[in-house]
Amino acid sequence: MRAWSELLRVSALFTVPGDALAGAAAVGRRPGRGTALAAGASLCLYEAGMALNDWADREEDAVDRPHRPIPSGRVAPGAALAAAGVLTAAGLALAARAGRPALAVASGLAATVWAYDLHLKHTRLGPAAMAAARTLDLLLGATATATGSPGAGAATVRTAVRSAATAADGGGAAPAAAPGACAALPAALVLGAHTYAVTAVSRHEAQGGSTEAPLAALAGVAAIGAAVLRGRTAPEGPPPTPAERLLLHAFGAAYLRTAAVPFLHAALNPSPPLTQRAVGGGIRAMIPLQAALAAGAGAPVHGLAVMGLVPVARALARKVSPT
Repeated sequence: MRAWSELLRVSALFTVPGDALAGAAAVGRRPGRGTALAAGASLCLYEAGMALNDWADREEDAVDRPHRPIPSGRVAPGAALAAAGVLTAAGLALAARAGRPALAVASGLAATVWAYDLHLKHTRLGPAAMAAARTLDLLLGATATATGSPGAGAATVRTAVRSAATAADGGGAAPAAAPGACAALPAALVLGAHTYAVTAVSRHEAQGGSTEAPLAALAGVAAIGAAVLRGRTAPEGPPPTPAERLLLHAFGAAYLRTAAVPFLHAALNPSPPLTQRAVGGGIRAMIPLQAALAAGAGAPVHGLAVMGLVPVARALARKVSPT
């Protein structure tokens, strides 16, 4: 049981549900059945990615991380690959129950996860691919929540997916999206930008030695924090109330503290332990970032619900590494 909890990085699992809640907030709707299905699909696809990651890296891990479940012999490679396949199928099945638009986004997310683990993570496109995956994950929550409302058809979703993928790859101007899709894109791209920074640092966690990556991530975190603290991430809606702004600043400060401090330490001393700690901090920082995005979209209650996951994630991180 412990071997599988390490393989699936259960301590990082609590960074996933906030994507669906932030997506629901971005489209201005209360979480419902679609949001719950999107969260379940996201959890399955995230865990599929973790299992597939260790299966694909089993030879490399035998040299750099022999303590991991597969190289240590505690989990068979075939079992890890089978788990990745089953979890992917389960994630797509849950997304399908939220409607065809949600399934379309989930299919793009699943394809991105498998492409990243099997090939892209060892290329220069690795950070962009992981950023696209998180961007699509928030869009999945927004799409599943809004499915059935006027204007939330498949064409809108396809436009949103194309816009997110184009922006994540730096491929120039994104195509124009329908209003429902545009409401979720700013928050999705903010989360994607943070993911890009964390992934760029993670490429050096085994050997260390990179000062540039954590410094760039630190600058990125500062820019993201400033953007979030400026106010609403949704393009429409009234300005936040004083109570909403107070929560927004509290969540933003928690994000900066969780992510910036370990990135600074890794930049000053890029040793493997501090680089790994920076990656772990960047992963945990997704929770307060999701809370800030929800509060910035006018849903502070969603943000408080997301922040409730912090103590659980912190407690589990002491037992199972999120990286």
